[in-house]
Amino acid sequence: MAEEPVPHPLDPPKRPQGRGEATGSHRIVGKKAPRRRIAKWPIACLVLVVLVAIGVFGWNWADGELNTRAEAQAKACSAGDTPMRVVVTPSIEKPVRAAAERWNNAATVVRDHCVIIQIDALPSAAVLDGLVGRTNLDSIGGLPAAWIPESSYWVTELNTAKPELVGSPAQSVATARSADYPLVGLAGKTIDEVQMRASQTFRQFLQQPAQQADFAAAGIKAT
Repeated sequence: MAEEPVPHPLDPPKRPQGRGEATGSHRIVGKKAPRRRIAKWPIACLVLVVLVAIGVFGWNWADGELNTRAEAQAKACSAGDTPMRVVVTPSIEKPVRAAAERWNNAATVVRDHCVIIQIDALPSAAVLDGLVGRTNLDSIGGLPAAWIPESSYWVTELNTAKPELVGSPAQSVATARSADYPLVGLAGKTIDEVQMRASQTFRQFLQQPAQQADFAAAGIKAT
């Protein structure tokens, strides 16, 4: 076994291996310590809380906005409610009735009146007969403010026999293979100016995307 040499008195003392060596104010590190990682779950929880808060705020804002609009519309009905009857051909009753409910729920105002729409479904031939006098007008429930038959043929027949009953030009609100579903505003002693204007406004309402989607769902193409 070899003997360990005896250190000379003037030799510097040996330093332990594997430790850092200090030189002045700096330290030489033999091995870097691993970096501590930040847990991700607190950040995820914070993001979730923020999203929930934004959702609650948005819901409250939307609810308040709807209430404000409803109150404003209620105040705008200074002249009260006005009923308006619309007669439609049975094949288009479902989407038009859905549109009328949407219109009524929104308290739609026409010239300071909240117009309440009533939908009745009757065959176009029966409606034409009642309008032109072949049958009693009471057989179709009286004179409606607007009429939506299957096609423009029926409007042409009405315009030929009783042109004074046509209050506004007919325009299609939907189409099918053999139908163009024109809405024609009618005129007469029992139809006032508000109802005549409302029939045109309702026609425009039916041509909007939300109502056209109802027609499409019923298998009827949009205009």
